[in-house]
Amino acid sequence: MSKDTLTRILRYMGKYKGYVFIAFIAAILSVVSSLMGPMLIGKSIDRMMGVGGVDFAAIFRILILLAIVYATGNLFVWLLTYLANLISYRTVNDMRHQLIDKINTLPLKFYDSNAHGDTISCFINDMDAISDGMLQGISTLLTGIVTIIGAIAFMMYISPIMTVVVLLSAPASFMMARFITKRSQKMFKTQAESLGKLNGYIEEIIGGQKVVQAFNYEERSFKEFKKINNTLYSSGVKSQFYGSLSGPTTRLVNNITYIAIGVIGSILSILGKLTVGDISSFLIYSNLFAKPFNDITGVFTQIQSAVASAQRIFYILDMPSEKPDGKDSINIKHSQGAISFNDVNFSYNPKQPLITNFNLEVKPGTRVAIVGQTGAGKTTIVNLLMRFYDIDSGSITVDGIDIKTIAREDLRCSFGMVLQDSWLFSGSIGENIAYGKPEATDEEVIAAAKASGAHDFIKCLPKGYDTLISDAGENLSQGQKQLLTIARVMLVDPPMLILDEATSNIDTRTEIHIQKAFLKMMEGRTSFVIAHRLSTIREADLILVLDNGNVVESGTHNQLLKNGSYYEKLYNSQFAPV
Repeated sequence: MSKDTLTRILRYMGKYKGYVFIAFIAAILSVVSSLMGPMLIGKSIDRMMGVGGVDFAAIFRILILLAIVYATGNLFVWLLTYLANLISYRTVNDMRHQLIDKINTLPLKFYDSNAHGDTISCFINDMDAISDGMLQGISTLLTGIVTIIGAIAFMMYISPIMTVVVLLSAPASFMMARFITKRSQKMFKTQAESLGKLNGYIEEIIGGQKVVQAFNYEERSFKEFKKINNTLYSSGVKSQFYGSLSGPTTRLVNNITYIAIGVIGSILSILGKLTVGDISSFLIYSNLFAKPFNDITGVFTQIQSAVASAQRIFYILDMPSEKPDGKDSINIKHSQGAISFNDVNFSYNPKQPLITNFNLEVKPGTRVAIVGQTGAGKTTIVNLLMRFYDIDSGSITVDGIDIKTIAREDLRCSFGMVLQDSWLFSGSIGENIAYGKPEATDEEVIAAAKASGAHDFIKCLPKGYDTLISDAGENLSQGQKQLLTIARVMLVDPPMLILDEATSNIDTRTEIHIQKAFLKMMEGRTSFVIAHRLSTIREADLILVLDNGNVVESGTHNQLLKNGSYYEKLYNSQFAPV
């Protein structure tokens, strides 16, 4: 078990030291109450000397005292349980907050290389495992430590010889539990990883169910699911099996000790050194002494699962975030839109260069179209411009200022982006349009919807702009979702625009209407348009033709339509008669 991981969990708990202290006091008082019981039971037994020799008055007083002791003990047990819940859930709540904060600072590379379902599993399954482990661990450890110390004290008072026998059994129990748990920890780690993979795969299959059915992939998807699920089943069974061995093995040692105590106690009683009540009390104390070891080994399964889950969460928390803006970062509120790429080099994989010595000068208000085959580097240019990825060398400037020195918030607010994959959240139509400008009035939202062409279909919805979007917009068509994302950008009214296949999911008639809206919106603004449909970029001031990350041709639409040009081939592939 990783000591560093446990230490980090304890640091999170350190915020609630006051609650931990009160829980410790409650544990002491509850244990003291439970430890007083066996002594009183032993004394009551000694009041029963035989027929006619029972001191009923004394026994009645002892029973009343026992009732008070156990009632008080149960009260403090309830308090301890309440505080353990409070500490564990508040700690996990803090961890969830830190994790979501971290997620928001991670570079785009993290989302490109990690399954979304696996990340979601960290928020739900892994956090629940930590909560369960902490809940069991806090109450068990606090009461266990106090019980062990108190039981030893009472046993020493009754019989030092039998106490030595009990103490000798403790190391044997500990060593057996340690031997088992060291070997089961790997299984719990594999189980947590398999659960994350399963969540990721299920999210993919459910999200793409239309495609799954369209390609008759049901049987193959089931086989892949079965493969991952079997791995989870195998690791889960092994981890639970190895984890469950610790309890029976320690109990075996305890039972052997119990037999030895019974034999020694009987001999001491015959010799007149112990009463029957003392033997009875000692046997109860020996059980109380062994109980924490049994409980700890019993909850070790949950603790191990919690540690394995915590390691997955800390792995994300320890990832490098986007480099924060420096103290001298520059704030830009009203960009002119002059953009320059100077000897830019970039690659996702160092062994496979993508963009090399890329140079481009864009004057304010220029409409730049970027075309090329899939994988040519069109979207990469946008990612670099928005600083979703940092360039390897060279520089990119906005209004003559290196974007590395510009505050990220200001840089990204200077651009309005409409992407091919429209993203909507659970909320009303109006809230989705106002995502980038929450303070927008209803009139501004409606104006933006009209400008994008979304107003007509919105008014046909049951509740208009108050219609709720469910399941990321599954109750809307792809074209309708795209219109809403376009309206979202039009409402923000940014100084520069990025349109990445913005009309790819819209029919031709609607596209013509949207193009008019775009042309109006792009007036006086620097705009980057990425498109496969070349009909959408004829009006661009500059067309860049990319191939393998390099500009192979540039110019206007008419300039590039010359015999043998790369652009001409692309254009004719879409419009030349068959």
